[in-house]
Amino acid sequence: MKALLLREIKSFFGSPIGYLVIAIFLLLNGLFLWVFEGDFNILNSGFADLSPFFTLAPWILIFLIPAVTMRSFSDEKKQGTIELLFTKPITVWEMVNGKFFGALLLIILAILPTIVYVFVLSSLGDPSGSIDTGSIIGSYFGLLFLISGYSAIGIFTSALSDNQIVAFIMAVFLCFVFYYGFEGISAIAGGFSDFVSALGMDYHFKSISRGVIDTRDIIYFVSITVLFLSLTVYKLKTLKW
Repeated sequence: MKALLLREIKSFFGSPIGYLVIAIFLLLNGLFLWVFEGDFNILNSGFADLSPFFTLAPWILIFLIPAVTMRSFSDEKKQGTIELLFTKPITVWEMVNGKFFGALLLIILAILPTIVYVFVLSSLGDPSGSIDTGSIIGSYFGLLFLISGYSAIGIFTSALSDNQIVAFIMAVFLCFVFYYGFEGISAIAGGFSDFVSALGMDYHFKSISRGVIDTRDIIYFVSITVLFLSLTVYKLKTLKW
């Protein structure tokens, strides 16, 4: 699995993909948070609060992560190299995990520079340092779990089709459904609204963002990640057989 993981990282940074993903993520967040006028502009809000970033980032990642994962298996299938992977002395689970952790590591590298925002806000606070550190740490943990879920969904859709565009569209749709779809449906679910809302990532992401790590939220994200990775393994095994 280690060799496959290193191969994924090299492929990301051996082409413009890795650099583009990091640059686009940082550029879009930087523009919306510090330059463009609007609800996300931190300087105009009057509060030393990073919540606009954690509101905006999941929506940017809905498109960015599928763009990273769409080639994971679809490209292997299209070029016929998937058969070569099956001949390697690794299990299908190790193959899937190598692809998954490769994508995950790339997105984490894109997230890391945003820690600078924390120090900037801390210096802008009145008095200096008056920011809700617990909430920010919780939000970053929540974002990591969200990235994990998105990446697993993207890896799964890439195994369904040998067309990268199709894999991308399916991943965006599924990420949207699991992030906001259940929240939208809960508005018309009547007495079941709380139950339906709790099925979505947004509900659990917001819960972790409060700064309190609830095991139910962790179990939810781990379950979503394991579910889609398991579905990917099942799909690849059908190709192998």
